[in-house]
Amino acid sequence: MENKGNFLAGLAIMVGLIAVAFSIPAAVRALGAAQRNVSVRGLCEREVMADKVIWPLQYSIAGDDLSALYRQMEANNAAIKNFLTAGGIEAGEITTAKPEISDVFTQEYGGNNRRFRYVVKATTTVSTDKVDKVLALMDNQGELIRNGITLESGWDSRPTFSFEGLNDIKPEMIEEATKNARASAQKFADDSGSKLGKIRDANQGYFTIEDRDSNTPQIKKVRVVTNVNYSLSN
Repeated sequence: MENKGNFLAGLAIMVGLIAVAFSIPAAVRALGAAQRNVSVRGLCEREVMADKVIWPLQYSIAGDDLSALYRQMEANNAAIKNFLTAGGIEAGEITTAKPEISDVFTQEYGGNNRRFRYVVKATTTVSTDKVDKVLALMDNQGELIRNGITLESGWDSRPTFSFEGLNDIKPEMIEEATKNARASAQKFADDSGSKLGKIRDANQGYFTIEDRDSNTPQIKKVRVVTNVNYSLSN
């Protein structure tokens, strides 16, 4: 009787193991189907005009009479301000910095070989959203040259253009990038014979703003990439 009970218990265990063995492939297939997904990126780029510019107008004058240099500097600064306001820049958008004065005779190296003793460097800065007017003034700098003012063209005197209206175009750009991501995911699903499901997770990514090229810094390229993970089904 005991042997019969052991036999039945063993038979029951064997049947259970066989049932589990048959159920494992189905469970694995179901788990694999649940985990199928595709990760894609959606890109959106736009070219926009800068809406803010900071333009330093710098010049240097040299001489041996410091008082005469100050008078010349004041006349030059007044001429620059008139040039700017005549071009549509408001007085509140113009700032004149304290001049930098160098006594070359007191310099350790080569001071006595200089032609003039004093060098005065003056800077007038425009900060405005009137980018078009600044561009027009930059093209018309010959008027200052005719008044004896030659602006410097070094790195410190380069205008800086920026775009501050990003928040106004963010929603549309994110929407477009997301649509482009979905189009890529749909193409993948079609090619693999799958159905595209819902978004499992997404990452908006970062917006970047760069000059379109080195010759037109007033034109900016705005770029955003979204990372989206979609589920797939048969």
